[in-house]
This record gives sequence, structure tokens and C-alpha cells, in this order.
Amino acid sequence: MGKTLILGSSGGIGSALVAALEARGDTVTGLSRSEHGFDITDPAPVESHLADLGPFDRVIVATGALEIAGAAPEKTIKGLNADDMMNQFRLNTVGPALALSYAHHLLPREGRSVFAVLSARVGSIGDNKIGGWISYRSAKAAVNQVVRTSAIELARTHKQAVITALHPGTVATAFTEKYLGRHPAVSPEEAAQNLLAVMDGLTPDQSGQFLDWAGKPVPW
Repeated sequence: MGKTLILGSSGGIGSALVAALEARGDTVTGLSRSEHGFDITDPAPVESHLADLGPFDRVIVATGALEIAGAAPEKTIKGLNADDMMNQFRLNTVGPALALSYAHHLLPREGRSVFAVLSARVGSIGDNKIGGWISYRSAKAAVNQVVRTSAIELARTHKQAVITALHPGTVATAFTEKYLGRHPAVSPEEAAQNLLAVMDGLTPDQSGQFLDWAGKPVPW
């Protein structure tokens, strides 16, 4: 049994992670905007909720969105809208960065711990073969850098901590339902089990990596 904090606990993957961990007997603390007023993009509620929490064996940032305020991903850069792009960065990059700024006390200094941020394969620069979705791709690429940098810094004081960006695969949630097309998708419950299996197997020498749902490295 362990102690886990899940940010974005009311979402499709977040709620499935809560259920899976509680079924193990873990103590789970969940925070979400809809249930707790936790807006990960706003420093004030992030501080008020996180400043006095911890330590946890595991912290998972399961927030994020592909569409924000009804703005669909751009098909090409010709469709770029500056406000929509900034919204993507606020939620998918700045939000996890704010959460990671509290990692030093959310995680114990001694013993193994995991801080996982849900990213996306489309944030991979090396894996980008078709273009499109530039705002979402760029925000996810940026959060991968936030994870990498945080891992380097936290290793100086939390030597057994693992900071990682995880691609959950294509998951059938409200987040993705308009974009699944012919792509195979797994249920949130299956995605949660896959992600937990990866987290359970991580070692400190893997901190700062970008991994998929099977634990395989994803190109930066």
C-alpha cells in the first residue's frame, strides 16, 4: 500500500487511476477543477492546495485537453490562432510545471517515489511524420522539457525519485472521442493498469525519460 496524489482526478484517465489504486488498497488524494476548485493553470489554487500536502509515494498529473474552449487542433500552421495556442500551453505545459514546482516536498527525500506527467506521443519532435496539431504538439513537447529539467534538478536532493513523462496510448475518453477515427483505443481502465505497471517498474536511473504505455522510450 502507498500514498498517491492524482491531479485531474475527475477526468477519464484520472478517475480510472483513482479506482485502480484504491482497489490495491492505496490511500489516494484526488484534486480536480470540477470537484475541488483546483485549476492547475492558476498559481493561487495550485499553491493553496499543494503547499501543505505530502509526502506521497506517487504523484500523477493527469490533467490536459486536446480541445480547449471549443478550439479544435489545427490541420496546418495556416490555421494557427495565438489565443488558442496560449490556452494549450497554459493547460498542457504551465499547469504541470506549476505542479512540479512543488515536487520537492510532495515527494519524500528518502526512498523511491514517482512523479509522472501524462504527455502524448504527438509531442515527440523525432516521431512527427505528418505535421498538424501544432499548438497541442508544441505544448506537449514543452512539457517533456519541463519534466526532463525537473528530473535533473530534483535528483540532487531526492536521489531515489523518478520524474517521468508518460504517453498513455490512445484512450477512449471524452477527450479523444472526436479524433479516434480508425485508430485502436483502449479503455481508461486498461490505460490506468498499463500506466501503473510502467510506474511500478521504474528505477531512479530512468528519471527524466519519456516513455509510452508499455515502458518503451519515445523519441524527444
